[in-house]
Amino acid sequence: MRLIIMGPPGAGKGTQAKFIAERYSIPAISTGDIFRANVSQGTPLGVEAQKYMDAGEYVPDQVTNLMVRNRIDEPDAVNGFLLDGYPRTLAQVEELDGMIKFTGHRLDAVVCLTVDQDEVVQRLLQRAQVEGRADDTEEVIRRRQELYQEETAPLIDVYRDRGIVHEIVGMGEVDEVTQRIFDALDAVEQS
Repeated sequence: MRLIIMGPPGAGKGTQAKFIAERYSIPAISTGDIFRANVSQGTPLGVEAQKYMDAGEYVPDQVTNLMVRNRIDEPDAVNGFLLDGYPRTLAQVEELDGMIKFTGHRLDAVVCLTVDQDEVVQRLLQRAQVEGRADDTEEVIRRRQELYQEETAPLIDVYRDRGIVHEIVGMGEVDEVTQRIFDALDAVEQS
């Protein structure tokens, strides 16, 4: 399966991505993890990405597209993948369409987690304390929420028009959310 998981920062995408990847035997590919790894290693890409991440802005498309293309070309992604944090812009949707079409496959589903924005801000502030994430200040979190609404949320409509969006309530216990996702994706896999 070739999947995307979407939702505002803090909706639980990373948590759910792990369960989805395990169930469908596909890699969960998180652009945030790729960026953080490059930052911690001090790579040129990491230095560039850090400037944008510190301001709560998105890393430019050309850098992100190249990283995603390289990652989905790796052997563990031959039978599918779950993208978390990509695409975030219409240009990235078009780029991803080209990447997948080139392999002769199609995107199977987009899982969209819906959550309460104030609860999401609190989740992210708690995560910042637990994980020591300096980039998760309340100001940066609120800016990411604004960017999501402005730039990423409209992508859901693009995928909705294709008939592949599955909106899942992301509130409640983790295992309840997971089951909602599995129910939707099992139906996709059987169709």
